[in-house]
Amino acid sequence: MTTIYAAMRNRLLVCTDGDGTGSDWTATAHLEGRDLECVAGSPAAPERAFVGTFEDGLFRSADGGDSWERLETDAFVSDAVMSLTVSPHDPDVVYAGTEPSRVYRSTDGGDSWTHLEGIVDLPSEDDWFFPPRPDTHHTRWLEADPFDPDRLYVGIELGSLIIGDVGGDGPTWRERPPGSRRDNHSLATHPDRKGRVYSAAGDGFAVSDDGGERWQHPQNGLEHRYCWSVVPDPADPDRILLSSASGASNAHTAATAESYVYRREGDDPWERLDDRGLPTGDGVVRAVFATTADGTVYGANNRGLFRSSDFGDSWDRVEIAWDDGLETQTPRGLVVVP
Repeated sequence: MTTIYAAMRNRLLVCTDGDGTGSDWTATAHLEGRDLECVAGSPAAPERAFVGTFEDGLFRSADGGDSWERLETDAFVSDAVMSLTVSPHDPDVVYAGTEPSRVYRSTDGGDSWTHLEGIVDLPSEDDWFFPPRPDTHHTRWLEADPFDPDRLYVGIELGSLIIGDVGGDGPTWRERPPGSRRDNHSLATHPDRKGRVYSAAGDGFAVSDDGGERWQHPQNGLEHRYCWSVVPDPADPDRILLSSASGASNAHTAATAESYVYRREGDDPWERLDDRGLPTGDGVVRAVFATTADGTVYGANNRGLFRSSDFGDSWDRVEIAWDDGLETQTPRGLVVVP
């Protein structure tokens, strides 16, 4: 059975494929009325999932999304949990990021949390800000390295890409490696390519082949460079899907939305994927993506939840109820647990 967690603005959709064929989907709404920010889960612990909210802290399910409990997070600087990730090395190791920018770690599946200190002591912190709330900033994305359990990539919105060594006696952090983006919205790694890191940022796309130490900017063909969600093909680290728009208002606000999906293969220019079954263009907010190990890609925007088995060439709608209220919402996160 496949479970999809789609975090919308004011509810979490838990979608299950009851017969495993992709033709018998059911969806239930949870955490309604809360301001959701992020969601995380792991195939290594399929019954467990986490959701971060802006004002109500962190929630966990231990039964595949049927019920949710609010976790005690007294260690957190605030109840604004903006980013989450589960370690690919151990599903009991979970990282959380907040607003203001802090990073926390749990080693017991969310029961207790430790502050990984030092982020706000970095020299560039004075320059960090989030434009809608310029007096603050937040940890927008956390990505654990699949080859090194002590290596963590941190995207600060807006201000820095940070590489963390979170093992040993205490964390150490290095900021703004050469060529890294400043407005990193999402980061991704590849399980079969050591050192490969991808960034979808407000200031464009970037990729690294040495664990984030240096970054390149292959932009040829990418007409819209306010980038949001990035996923590589699990079978080919040189095939990439990316959602993007021309700016924030075109990405996040349904009334002014105009967003697109691009794909890159090897060193070829980016190709815009229009008219493939996944809505793009006028009125469509930027998509969020998630992949499974077999290469299936799921995408969500304000028009629904979609699935592709050919890495973006064609998309089918996941047949779940999609009420009018969701047409104006921008997805905050997507996790697929096969």
